[in-house]
Amino acid sequence: MNQYSMNSPIGTLSIYGDDMGISKVVFRESEITSEQIPDSLKDAVNQLTEYFEGKRNHFNLQLNPKGTDFQKKVWQQLQQIPFGKTTSYRAMANLLGDPKVIRAAASANGKNPIAIIIPCHRVIGSDGSLTGYAGGLHRKKWLLQHENPVKQGELF
Repeated sequence: MNQYSMNSPIGTLSIYGDDMGISKVVFRESEITSEQIPDSLKDAVNQLTEYFEGKRNHFNLQLNPKGTDFQKKVWQQLQQIPFGKTTSYRAMANLLGDPKVIRAAASANGKNPIAIIIPCHRVIGSDGSLTGYAGGLHRKKWLLQHENPVKQGELF
């Protein structure tokens, strides 16, 4: 398993993966970054850099998250949420075929091991509230604003 830590506008990200794909992208509180990018992680580092620079709105990476079959189904569903859009936990449960799995879907969403690339930050409460985010609500808010910035015209 290879690992690389990079700076981003919202803190240090650690990326884990190998030739089978990316298995984890997590926020770190330390600001220690890596020197050398392992070959198996170069595409992920480049695509995340482009994302933060506003040059990329989707990822084309092989992913290999570890989880239960249900969690993987939820994580697949998360990847269908378009860039710049949000959905609710209730809508996700309905898309999974059973409105009663709302708590299980929310739990799986919270256990998403691949931040940003599997866009769990795009899931909000039915009332439009930000709700929880493993990386912190300040990061969730930043990501949503980055993906859908409100363009305000000049006042004068």
